[in-house]
Amino acid sequence: MSVIIVPILISNKYFWNIHRDHYFCRMGRKPGPVQIITVSKDDHSFELDTKALEQVLLAENVRDKHVVVLSVAGAFRKGKSFLLDFMLRYMYRKDDENWLGQDDEPLTGFSWRGGSEPETTGIQVWSEVFLVQKSDGTEVAVVLMDTQGAFDDQSTVKDCATIFALSTMTSSIQLYNLSQNIQEDDLQQLQLFTEYGRLAMDEIFQKPFQSLMFLIRDWSFPYEYIYGFKGGSQFLDKRLQVKEAQHEELQTVREHIHSCFTNISCFLLPHPGLKVATSPGFRGQLREFKEQLQSLIPKLLHPDRLAEKEINGNKITCRGLLEFFKAYIKIYQGEDLPQPKTMLIATAEANNLAAVAAAKDQYYKNMEKMCGGDLPYVSPDSLEEKHHFYYREALRSFSSTKKMGGQDFCDRYQAHLEKELEEMWQSFSKHNESKNLFSAFRTPAVLFVLVCLLYVLSGLLLFIGLPAFAWMCDCTLGVVMIAMLTWAFIRYSGQYRSVGGAIDQAAGVVLEQVRTMILISFTVNSFLKSRDNRHDHVSTAAVVSWFFGGSFAFSR
Repeated sequence: MSVIIVPILISNKYFWNIHRDHYFCRMGRKPGPVQIITVSKDDHSFELDTKALEQVLLAENVRDKHVVVLSVAGAFRKGKSFLLDFMLRYMYRKDDENWLGQDDEPLTGFSWRGGSEPETTGIQVWSEVFLVQKSDGTEVAVVLMDTQGAFDDQSTVKDCATIFALSTMTSSIQLYNLSQNIQEDDLQQLQLFTEYGRLAMDEIFQKPFQSLMFLIRDWSFPYEYIYGFKGGSQFLDKRLQVKEAQHEELQTVREHIHSCFTNISCFLLPHPGLKVATSPGFRGQLREFKEQLQSLIPKLLHPDRLAEKEINGNKITCRGLLEFFKAYIKIYQGEDLPQPKTMLIATAEANNLAAVAAAKDQYYKNMEKMCGGDLPYVSPDSLEEKHHFYYREALRSFSSTKKMGGQDFCDRYQAHLEKELEEMWQSFSKHNESKNLFSAFRTPAVLFVLVCLLYVLSGLLLFIGLPAFAWMCDCTLGVVMIAMLTWAFIRYSGQYRSVGGAIDQAAGVVLEQVRTMILISFTVNSFLKSRDNRHDHVSTAAVVSWFFGGSFAFSR
């Protein structure tokens, strides 16, 4: 009996799909991206799908493995998902020299398409966590992450900053996907986003993030810097160089980026061709673009180049990464972090704050010349008159300063200025009042006069045979003397200031009552003299009633 062996040749084009589908048949689920963080279009809040992330990270074969997270972030419609799909193809075919496949082979994996509208929203990870063995025998788990593109017409600055920050905080290798060049605004946005991520992290004593790779797509100057890592390294060194002749703002941006990442690199990638950009039916069949991918992706995903995720120097497992996702999303769901702002709003705020500061400084200097420092006491009426004049001058100075943000925006800062000027006026008024010699000695003077009056009144009551009332005066006299001694101790030691304030307030009430009685007496005497001159019969009670605003009657 003869056996005929018929060889079956499987096209390389289908090898990846067979391998991938076989894996997911064993795992009980279909291949594809998993949405782990969603952004609400209504209130722009962030939600973590914990169950979906658990299914990926808590699989039995990976949960306790050290994790490598490779994420791609950048502006929308710049080909992030497109690039990740080539990485997926490599991870499934890395043992095959021709892992890129045929030129006409469709590119599948993370959802992508040509066009002007955004495709990916929130943050997605690939369903399969890849196990990769390093040269030292250790096995690591590799997670591929795709992020929502920044600066589309539906995302706020906070949305973009939060997505980029979460991506950077949870990844060990962050690809910053840029088009054609590294422009200054790209660096400024990177500074904003990384700082927003650093704010959410606990205090650390080393660089907070790990590897950053600038991936420059559609590089059009290979005659200056050649494609690949070598040209990218030379180009990046020049672009991130800190020079003495640079403006301080430019130096700060570059120093900030260097302080955030332990490793920074760059790769220059050519344009994939107009067919990618102009054909809605394009599925990833290209030739020239793939040549540089043959250099980029194998080096990027080489086992010994895969950096495990570390936080504060400690390597993180897949199980630990899940907990960090939970912790970080809570921070961005709360109100503890400041709101990131557009450059216009930030500039308008700085512009208005500078105008407020200038107006306050003008008011302060004018009032200082009037009553500040060691200048003598100024009458309250004169001081208030000057206050109103300088107050109007400060507001006029604020209004005349050219400011950004529109009238409503500026009005909020003017209201803030008015409030602060009023507070400054209260401070100057109190400072001026403290220079009044009578005000400084008002409390001890009032208490001393009370002691004298009570002493005389006690002796008088005892003389006319009213010992009980004399005893009451003596008790009151003792209380007043204790208050006077207490006040002196407080002024000397600076302790128990609230008690001293209460004594000052009580002395003020007594003084005000005496003033009122004197005024009433003076008014009554004036009316009585007027009555005698006019021969009118006006009762004293009626005069007192009139003084306090009541009705009074004339008796003839």
